[in-house]
Amino acid sequence: MNQNEFVLMVTPFKDKIFRLAKRLLVSTEEAEDATQEVLVKLWSKNGTLAGYSSIEAFAMTMTKNYCLDQLKSKRSGNLKIVHTNYTDSAPALDKKLEDYDSLNWVERSISQLPEQQRIIIQLRDIEQYEFEEIAKMLDMNESAIRVTLSRARKTIREYMTKTHNYGII
Repeated sequence: MNQNEFVLMVTPFKDKIFRLAKRLLVSTEEAEDATQEVLVKLWSKNGTLAGYSSIEAFAMTMTKNYCLDQLKSKRSGNLKIVHTNYTDSAPALDKKLEDYDSLNWVERSISQLPEQQRIIIQLRDIEQYEFEEIAKMLDMNESAIRVTLSRARKTIREYMTKTHNYGII
């Protein structure tokens, strides 16, 4: 495989790699580094990529593993998960502020989830992968992913309800 073929192959999903890395590492610079590392690793394996049924799923798995390794290392010990790539199409100012506040509360609730639940929320609700693809990426059973996702959503819902109903009897 030559360089042009490789670029054409990875172009459709390189932004997803970056978004997953950004979700896990928070820092844009760290996410860019992670994306570059994954693409370099893919390039180094370009002779064996044909053996994978889904190169995108393989790349997302590599990204997840790389990011988790970075989070475990000493230099990344103070990173946390945050979602900041939300954009909206010019609603009224009060609606913007309300949406921004709600998003911050959801981000806080996601950041308090266990690591596996955060990753599954990211892949399913933000990246919109199918359960089958997530199962391949995380090497889990689809039903376990559904249960984990349901628990994560329930936790977020309870956190949001508790937050917004504070002081209301």
